[in-house]
Amino acid sequence: MHKSVMIGGRGARRRIMPRLAACAGAMAAALAGLGGCAAGQSQHAAEAADAEPLVIGDSFVLESAVLGEDRRINVFVPTIYGEPIGEPMPVLYMPDGGLGEDFLHIAGLVQVLVCNGGMRPFIVVGIENTQRRRDLTGPTSNPEDREIAPTVGGSGPFRRFIREELKPAVRARYDITAESAILGESLAGLFVVETLLLEPGLFDAYIAADPSLWWDNASLVTDAESGRRTAPTGARLFLASSDEPELAGLTGRLAAALASPGCRHAPMPEESHATIFHPAALRGLRETLAPASAGGADAD
Repeated sequence: MHKSVMIGGRGARRRIMPRLAACAGAMAAALAGLGGCAAGQSQHAAEAADAEPLVIGDSFVLESAVLGEDRRINVFVPTIYGEPIGEPMPVLYMPDGGLGEDFLHIAGLVQVLVCNGGMRPFIVVGIENTQRRRDLTGPTSNPEDREIAPTVGGSGPFRRFIREELKPAVRARYDITAESAILGESLAGLFVVETLLLEPGLFDAYIAADPSLWWDNASLVTDAESGRRTAPTGARLFLASSDEPELAGLTGRLAAALASPGCRHAPMPEESHATIFHPAALRGLRETLAPASAGGADAD
């Protein structure tokens, strides 16, 4: 079912008792003022009753047999200054897609960019987390990695959930094209890169900000450097890195190893790991999902 996204002991007693008389006058004055306060509260309550929820999208729960749990899905459909677009749109999927996570600021970026011509219209589908470190990490041989959460290494089932359950559910509910993209930062960026290298056909474009490529002794990077893992010809990948030396170095190495025209690395040393996602997403959406006239690919 859809629902709208709306956005003492005795010693202490002896010290306190002499103060009671002094407080009595103040208490009486305060009580005398309660009538005025109550009236003010009633006025505010009446004004609040006139307010309406601010609705920006849809939210539904998907019962996942793959993951064995319910997953909250949040959806934003962009408009052109409030007017429906009126044609099928591709889909931008995002882990960390809860209302208390990254969904709202990414939906805002998409809305602004669609209106100003910075990107083609995409429906935003946010996947709210349940066990983030489980879903967004692959298997690891590093014991220190396994200390970050009770369960890690669940990216395979999470990817299967997207492929077999989420994508069909979105297709059934919304008027969409066959094109899709995925965007994420930090561990979600790791998942984005891993998906490109392990199942490149799942999405058409990939945007990863400061991906946690240190995971599993940087195996995704070393596999790309050795040629064991490659990106398909024509794959669209935008990578951004912050001022974190390890992440910047690993991201640069990955971009160099993939070395394809569709792979773009944007160093952003003016940003920290905590601040990079919003500005990196802005650049990534502009460059990767741009209108055809601005150098982007046509939608399917």
